[in-house]
Amino acid sequence: MTEVLTLASELVAIPSVTRDEGKVVDHVARLLVSKGWSVTVQEVSPGRGNVWASRKGGGVTLSTHLDTVPPFIPPRVEAGRLYGRGAADAKGIAAAMITAASRLAEAGEERVDLLFVVGEEHGSDGARLANHLAATSRYLVNGEPTESHLAIGCKGALRVLLRTRGREAHSAYAELGESAILPMARILLEVDQLRLPSDPVLGDSTVNVGTIHGGSGANIVPGECEAELMVRVVGEAEPAKAAIERWVAGRAEISYPSFTPAQVFPEVEGFPAKAFAYTTDASLLTNWGEPLLFGPGSITVAHTPGEYVEIAELNAAVDTYVRLVRTLLGN
Repeated sequence: MTEVLTLASELVAIPSVTRDEGKVVDHVARLLVSKGWSVTVQEVSPGRGNVWASRKGGGVTLSTHLDTVPPFIPPRVEAGRLYGRGAADAKGIAAAMITAASRLAEAGEERVDLLFVVGEEHGSDGARLANHLAATSRYLVNGEPTESHLAIGCKGALRVLLRTRGREAHSAYAELGESAILPMARILLEVDQLRLPSDPVLGDSTVNVGTIHGGSGANIVPGECEAELMVRVVGEAEPAKAAIERWVAGRAEISYPSFTPAQVFPEVEGFPAKAFAYTTDASLLTNWGEPLLFGPGSITVAHTPGEYVEIAELNAAVDTYVRLVRTLLGN
């Protein structure tokens, strides 16, 4: 196996679902120390933290996240692909970044930092805290599966929580209660009536009804119901919020647990580019320099049982990261 494939397999083999990243954080921190980097682990919450590795600083930071969505899927190599949870999103990317940065350092280019954050898959608490570190880089290359293209833009994310309330009663006398689930169901069945903003580069905003919870038993009229939605926004949050409030029309309580804005990225000559529909931590790392977005793998297989990255693409990404860093630094 190549160096990057070996490292990617090691990382994929360590379970690191969001909020349980401690083992992979420790593994990455120890690895980078052994390679001669000055490493800071910034605690985000007990037992988990961001990993910042630096040498000279003042140049380019390569950054991605170490957490994954559930469930854990162990690595396997088959038919020219590395399979497993995080192979594409984003442990394969982390391995390519570490390999590229090490190659650059060995060649004397020490103006490269590495930043690996936790929590990206649910709330981005790692990136929000990492933005308070004393970063010195002029450029941030964030890593997400972009099919080995630079991104010219990516959508933002607005989490929406809807809550309806009813009155509990014994189900044998349901007329004495008031269901909280039925009005929520009526609202969600009208989701196709939600009119959200669009953008000429990023396309249409989209909405996904991700979870719904309500009631405590089949023999109890439910007193509460919650639904969580994810809106992929193409601009600021306020127009999307206004559209949501018109759609709900007072039939449910609305809150917005988190928001990550959409972004437009610069193009770099010699690197193919296109827009992507997902959201990244780049917009939360404003102190780390001008942002770009690049990574091997495809978002279309991320978060699926068959997640994978092509091994040839993973190997090529190491060379691309090296070339991109050198281009950004002018050498």
